[in-house]
Amino acid sequence: MNKIVIIPTYNEKENISSILDAVFSLNQGYHVLVVDDNSPDGTGAIVSDLFSKYPGQLFLEERISKCGLGTAYIHGFKWSLDRGYEYIFEMDADFSHNPKDLERLYLACKEGGADLAVGSRYVKGGKILNWPFDRHLYSRGGAIYTKLITWMPVNDPTAGFVCYTSKVLNAINLDEIDFVGYAFQIAMKFTAWKLGFKIKEVPITFQDRLIGVSKMSSKILKEGMIGVLRIQWQSLFGNYHKRVTNNNNSAKIIEAKFSPEKKMVAKVVK
Repeated sequence: MNKIVIIPTYNEKENISSILDAVFSLNQGYHVLVVDDNSPDGTGAIVSDLFSKYPGQLFLEERISKCGLGTAYIHGFKWSLDRGYEYIFEMDADFSHNPKDLERLYLACKEGGADLAVGSRYVKGGKILNWPFDRHLYSRGGAIYTKLITWMPVNDPTAGFVCYTSKVLNAINLDEIDFVGYAFQIAMKFTAWKLGFKIKEVPITFQDRLIGVSKMSSKILKEGMIGVLRIQWQSLFGNYHKRVTNNNNSAKIIEAKFSPEKKMVAKVVK
């Protein structure tokens, strides 16, 4: 098993079938793990119905409640590492990330020498479509703010379209990454950079979702602003390198068990 795309979902019934079809139609050997936060609109059930169409390629982890983007990815990272995937991707369900760009991120790691490839809006060739002015302001301003505070040489630190090599994720103590939104994306890149891994930005065109409702909120923006300060403070004074380094020989195993309500519950075995 080589490549897996993690797609976190909450109320994405309008998009999930189409995005899965788009990934698998690439015919490039991608597997997909959907991590669904018990979506009231039945997103998880739609994914389950597609198992027979994509046997051995499509997987679903259902959590019992809405726990946030960051914890969904951490759950997916551990699941994927435990099953031996070498290239592990983050991607949104709403087509803001073009599935055709997956292969460009993959090749940046496979052939381009990157340990971590970021689909970037803010390098030459990158752009954004259909965003209102305030979203441009928050995103671009947040990127500049993050770079000034952390000194991290990444132009799009909040980007959520990413390819990680397994050696990066295995090196990180994922239990120490405890953010939810923008700050989660920043913390993952910052930690990889601090641990000496090579990050390469690949220009992409980011398009605002056409269907469904954005999960952006003032709470996520606030977490990003405060989180950047916290990340840098801890890196300077909080024994950061030792704390974020995974000293175990293998990733912690995630077991799945069913509650009496037949909902899948994640159990981390330490």
